[in-house]
Amino acid sequence: MPLPKPDTSPEMTLSPHVFDANAENFNRLVLENSHKGPVLVHFWTPKAGPCFILMPRLVKLAAEYGGKFLLVMLNTDDLPELARRFSVNSVPTVKFFWRGEVAHTIHGADPDSSFREVLDRFIAGDANRAHALGVAAWQAGNIQQARMLLANAAMAEPGNLAIPRDLAKLLWAEGDGEQALKLLNSLPPDARGEPEIARLHAHLTLAETARLAPPLAELDALLAQHPEDLAAQFQRAARLLATDDFAGAMKALLHIARTDRNFRHDIGRLSLLALFDLLGSAHPLTRQYRQALSESLH
Repeated sequence: MPLPKPDTSPEMTLSPHVFDANAENFNRLVLENSHKGPVLVHFWTPKAGPCFILMPRLVKLAAEYGGKFLLVMLNTDDLPELARRFSVNSVPTVKFFWRGEVAHTIHGADPDSSFREVLDRFIAGDANRAHALGVAAWQAGNIQQARMLLANAAMAEPGNLAIPRDLAKLLWAEGDGEQALKLLNSLPPDARGEPEIARLHAHLTLAETARLAPPLAELDALLAQHPEDLAAQFQRAARLLATDDFAGAMKALLHIARTDRNFRHDIGRLSLLALFDLLGSAHPLTRQYRQALSESLH
């Protein structure tokens, strides 16, 4: 849907969907309107020829998209403070604002297809847009931006399990496994039971357990005295997996699955399924333990 026209004076309007920024209207024109839809800010200067090549192309795109985004022109010679505020060191630079934040940046006069690709992610819908942009930001190394976009997307569309899945993966990859598990644990029971989420949860649980578990020697001594201690057995499996002892880890997990399916919501079986996915169906350990697991559950 077209965005509502921003509150700006008539002399600032360049076309129905293109506006000129000044120090007084920037927050209202860009930041406030970015909560209604995407706002592109073209940082330019009359001293740079490429700016004049890009500008009419952006205006044409704004007309083509018919108000699905706002285009704002910002002359960096007139507004150097705003250029510094958003770390613009060269022109032309186009920043895509969404929900009050810079969600994407294109440096230089890229082809129209580059702008369309990003715009189409935005216009696909709030949650899908934020999800796609969040993953792209993560791949580009913009971790804080990616976290913000994925968190916003998860709130906007709680039923789309791909969003918390990717956010959990990002958190874990950035060393925040505890928060990743908290995120997955906060999902409704039905969602946590979905195979992809359940197996990711098992992966992360094994990784976090290995990080916090006592040394193997202590666990072996404990289990020698209390072989029924499934918590220690799971810690041992996680420790073994951390040393790439897949066979030992899978043997311990199979023991847990056979002993008590209710232990930590069937973590033994789910962890084995996660390891099957990791190793692949053709791996000898996968074939061996898949058959053993099937036999033990029937």
